[in-house]
Amino acid sequence: MLDAHPVLLGTIGSLLAGAMTSVGALPVFFGRDISTRTQDALLGFAAGVMLAASFFSLIIPGLDAAGQLYDSTFAAATICVGGLVLGVATIAWINESVPHEHFLLGPEGPASPSLRKIWLFVIAITIHNFPEGLAVGIGFGAGDFANGLSLATGIGLQNAPEGLAVAVALASQGYSRTSAFLIASATGIVEPVGGLLGAGAVYFSQPLLPWGLAFAAGAMLYVISHEIIPETHSRGNQNQATAGLVVGLVVMMFLDVTLG
Repeated sequence: MLDAHPVLLGTIGSLLAGAMTSVGALPVFFGRDISTRTQDALLGFAAGVMLAASFFSLIIPGLDAAGQLYDSTFAAATICVGGLVLGVATIAWINESVPHEHFLLGPEGPASPSLRKIWLFVIAITIHNFPEGLAVGIGFGAGDFANGLSLATGIGLQNAPEGLAVAVALASQGYSRTSAFLIASATGIVEPVGGLLGAGAVYFSQPLLPWGLAFAAGAMLYVISHEIIPETHSRGNQNQATAGLVVGLVVMMFLDVTLG
């Protein structure tokens, strides 16, 4: 497996990470309700994993890669700032341009009466998941198997509670358990697409590597700040969500240090 092509590894890694959404959604078949406190704590965990991954697995390696390419700390910092801002701006533009709807925060983007509400939910989660697949793909595409594995493991871990939260929310709105599971699972399909694009871009053009790492970090930071944290704090469960975030951050930091 270590000898496999980095682009193939990036695609497979992001595919497996995305598949954890299905694993997380499985408990919906057992019919037990999950409290809002638990849901927000689990989503807080997901935010913590993404936050740690943004810095330890993307921004810091991006600074190192840019420093090696240009032998200048100023150039490295400038490139990573530029890539991060570009990542934030891109996802913000998509968020404003594509109609979608969050379970708790409501509709965003342009109005689209022709789209069923469920598809607006799916689009919202897809916007959320694409940067995660991109990050995993870039991690492997850079040729650093350990960093790619750390990212794939961390993103996979945080996809499980996300899959559960989506499936439970759908079931609570009257969807059958099978439909809730299938729709939640489908939201992970976009991750290998992002993985393939990210791995291919940085593998075939090394100067894009620091830009790609910083771009993926910016995209994830936007999702954390604009979507996950506001959603987990909207039902009065700030303490549980913050505790989950801290645990997720610590787990991802530990994974990055031990696997890297």
